[in-house]
Amino acid sequence: MWTVMESPIGDLRIVEHNGSITAIEFTPFGTTSGRPLGREAADDAVLAEAVRQLRAYFARDLKEFDLPLAPEGTDFQKRVWDQLQGIGFGETASYGEIAHRLGKTNAASRAVGLANGRNPIPIVIPCHRVIGANGTLTGYAGGLARKQLLLELEQDALF
Repeated sequence: MWTVMESPIGDLRIVEHNGSITAIEFTPFGTTSGRPLGREAADDAVLAEAVRQLRAYFARDLKEFDLPLAPEGTDFQKRVWDQLQGIGFGETASYGEIAHRLGKTNAASRAVGLANGRNPIPIVIPCHRVIGANGTLTGYAGGLARKQLLLELEQDALF
């Protein structure tokens, strides 16, 4: 099941399957993700709660999400995504820092970046908080403008 919500970074499609969030997609929505979409169901309890929490996040009233998540990926991708959830609201980490947290060297930074880019549940699994080693913004599946807005939203909420 799925629903679409308006947000400051454009419409978001939230996908639920078997009681867990499996994807949050940026517009324009693709049709080749391979994820089951099912029917539109804004009244589904899990989707309604995801929308509520995302609205609270964008209103700067929520800093930590509490949703059932079921991202699909390789074991390595899932380990990277677990690390992303440890980057706090308003904080950032580099690809190299994530690699080190996984017990890898800086040589794994590229693999971390690739896993980061395949994160199916952005915002909730905060891949936007990962930046280049020199502090620059690097690629983001939703585009660098969205990444910048998300980081600014979190920084503004801290002050």
